[in-house]
Amino acid sequence: MYNKFVKVFLIAFIAINCVFAGTPDEWSTRTIYQLLTDRFSQTVNSSQPCSNLQSYCGGTFQGIENHLDYILGMGFDAIWISPVVTNTPGGYHGYWQENIYTINEYFGSEEDLLALIKACHSRGIWVMLDVVGNHVGPVNYEYNTIVPFDSPAHYHNCTTCPEDCTINNFDDYTQVEVCRLSGLPDLDQDNAFVRSTLLNWIKNVTSFYGFDGIRIDTVPEVKAEFWTEYNQAAGVYAVGEVYNGNLTYVAEYQGPVDGVLSYPMFFTLRNVFASKQSMTQIQATFQQYQQLFKNISYLGTFIDNHDQVRFLNEQVDVELYKNAITYVLMAQGIPIIYYGTEQGFDGSADPNNREPLWTTQFNQNSVLYKFIQTINEFRTQNDEVKSAEQIQRYADNGFYAFTRGNAFIALTNGGSVQVQTSRVITYHPYDEGTTLCNIFWPTQDCIKVSGGQFTVYLDYGESKIYYPLS
Repeated sequence: MYNKFVKVFLIAFIAINCVFAGTPDEWSTRTIYQLLTDRFSQTVNSSQPCSNLQSYCGGTFQGIENHLDYILGMGFDAIWISPVVTNTPGGYHGYWQENIYTINEYFGSEEDLLALIKACHSRGIWVMLDVVGNHVGPVNYEYNTIVPFDSPAHYHNCTTCPEDCTINNFDDYTQVEVCRLSGLPDLDQDNAFVRSTLLNWIKNVTSFYGFDGIRIDTVPEVKAEFWTEYNQAAGVYAVGEVYNGNLTYVAEYQGPVDGVLSYPMFFTLRNVFASKQSMTQIQATFQQYQQLFKNISYLGTFIDNHDQVRFLNEQVDVELYKNAITYVLMAQGIPIIYYGTEQGFDGSADPNNREPLWTTQFNQNSVLYKFIQTINEFRTQNDEVKSAEQIQRYADNGFYAFTRGNAFIALTNGGSVQVQTSRVITYHPYDEGTTLCNIFWPTQDCIKVSGGQFTVYLDYGESKIYYPLS
């Protein structure tokens, strides 16, 4: 992949793109739009559904570039794209790598990828690349087609695994690191060739293409010390997937990588908003976050992604969804919104949660598009909010409130059937007489601090973000 372009482009691209290579602190102020390259947009506009969600549907790098204004219109300043290397047959998602030195032809060419990143940077959008260092595509034990890992010596031999060589106990560290995830051949990072090749590859790919950050797949399946080297070699912010609800377990991986996806909070938010369980769970989880994580601001916060049943498949009430989205976009951490959220996608388990977005004709007037747009515009206009600490102000079974800087965020799990709920807020940062206005209805919904307190009313399950009237 690199030989073709290194002599002509490498020096220039490193010089140009290192400016965009984001540090963890810089990424902590960004908002990420996660998309699957194959499912976002085809090169030529189409409204046709995909006939087989288990294979390629036709999305491309050019398709993404054609609709950057759609992403910018919601206020996002970063995108997370699928792995870009050539995959074994059927690997539309990118996680079945076959040749790490060539670009997946279904998505486009090297030139197309370079053009996409250049177009993103020209609009102030950072690009996060999804990467895989744990496994290759499903080739059983026939490794001769895998480039460059074409020898059995490059893989764990599973002598300590169950008979089927597949992980079946995710609490067993050795088994998780050595055995196969879903039967996929497991690379041995203790092999000198494998280790050096992966480290050189990530260093080269981030430098050559100018990626600003990486999302690392299946982090617990590889020894933590390897990820420390990998993150350093990448030279950009890295967020790792640790698919587990155990806070202590997940927190161990912040350090080997800059940040991790916030799975424990994801499960909490699903409990609270999709299942309408007590909102004190948010309080309990966040308090544990403060105790266990090195830096909460570097974590990736989300309510949907490509591996989970979509929220609206579990809970059809859009007001509850709005509350969850409000938390994701306003809480401490890096917000990640999964493509299709803005169009109310409600897909069930993989692959049904990986719908083609082009069927919506990129509608910028949908309720959730406008909702996300409003919050992101507020974040953009108030930088201090994005860097401020999250401070809890109120929590009970049906109401939760916190502040980020001068922003006061109020949430409920009552849903649209709840005519009204209200709480008197006495713990807050505002001076007496301060007028606070709701960003969703800034001229119609304002309240005043009086006697050291104010009352927040939430009608029909709405969420609110109050900010002092200037």
